[in-house]
Amino acid sequence: MEGAQRGDSFDELEIMSPEEREKYLNQKLSEAVDNAYQNAPSTREIFDRAGVSPSQIRTVKDLEKLPITRKTDLIELQKSKPPYGGFLTIPEEDVNRVFISPGPIYEPLHAEAVKWFAKTFYAAGFRKGDIALNTFTYHMSPAGILFHEGLRDCGATVIPMGVGSTETQVQTMHDLKVTGFVGTPSFLMTVIKRAEEMGYDFHRDFALRKAWFTGEMLPLSLRKNFEDDYEISTAQAYAVTEPGGCLAYECSQKSGMHFMDDYVVEIVDPETGEQLGPGETGEIVVTPIHNKTWGLIRFGTGDMSYYTTDPCPCGRTANRLVAIVGRAGDATKVRGMFIVTKQAEQVFASFPQISAFQVVVNRKAQRDGMVFNIELKDEAVDQKKLADELNKGFQDMCRVKADKIEFVPKGTIPSEHKTIVDERTWE
Repeated sequence: MEGAQRGDSFDELEIMSPEEREKYLNQKLSEAVDNAYQNAPSTREIFDRAGVSPSQIRTVKDLEKLPITRKTDLIELQKSKPPYGGFLTIPEEDVNRVFISPGPIYEPLHAEAVKWFAKTFYAAGFRKGDIALNTFTYHMSPAGILFHEGLRDCGATVIPMGVGSTETQVQTMHDLKVTGFVGTPSFLMTVIKRAEEMGYDFHRDFALRKAWFTGEMLPLSLRKNFEDDYEISTAQAYAVTEPGGCLAYECSQKSGMHFMDDYVVEIVDPETGEQLGPGETGEIVVTPIHNKTWGLIRFGTGDMSYYTTDPCPCGRTANRLVAIVGRAGDATKVRGMFIVTKQAEQVFASFPQISAFQVVVNRKAQRDGMVFNIELKDEAVDQKKLADELNKGFQDMCRVKADKIEFVPKGTIPSEHKTIVDERTWE
């Protein structure tokens, strides 16, 4: 298994000493910076505007000299410099596949760079003999196919289920004796509850014994529910589509997510870009150092976290993200999809019947919920038709739709208000 574990041993990168890892990351960072500067016009412009040459970026600490590129920057650059915003570092004809994330953002992938997730699935216990149900979409989004290839690299048999009816998921899981689930924690609980409604005893009638999650937070209460009530071993990973893959993953200790050595991961002050130390909360900023297709340097994920350098009993030596504790900037993740404020405003602005609006994100029964509060210019409009068209337009742009659209009286929404209000709590 190239690039991941062989047998029961670790990849040599996973057990490097801190000194070896620092040297390794600095060397790979230097190579990535040189490649991006030489071949990606937008990266070159970012360096030149900052008055920084590639020769000045030779250590992770040196990255502080550069500005952070954010999702909103990518969206605008891809509009002005289509299709890839000036970040592609190889000839367009050498691109193996293109994924699309909300924005839209077009993410090119070279054939050689497809095994980023093998380590995380291996750490979660996936092996030859496992039958894994992959419930992430295979349509446009990179999640489905990249997770599929990572599972196969561990030897598991993969059912490319994608999204679909809950009953179909239940039946497939039952009939094929699925041992592993790949998806979001809220969806697995939905599947389990539906199975019970159909008359099954989930633990007795199903073979599911492991689950791998990403795309949304895994609250401790829900993890305890899976592991204590259903005897399902859970693991989670932190993945971001724009830099191209999995940034951190849990081991059997479940005490934080180990950094992947395919990236330089920084925790920074989101206002200054200065790197923060262990235990200090800041924004996760990432630089791919193995993906030579994509010239992103210092991509700001918008997620807030902190890390620990404490040794892990599992034997892996990389630092660990302790938790994702919130969002920086103007993007909010709902059911695994980022909603960017500018995109939301663009959708609502396309409906002249609307005078004011607000998106409220909540969480009920371990599931993200989203409500649109709408004020109308004229109450006489066909509200049902408008709601249907608005939800479709929002889903087309942001890949997720509202659970409820409420038409509220004029003056309900303050004149100065946030476009997106996140009311979620994690218990």
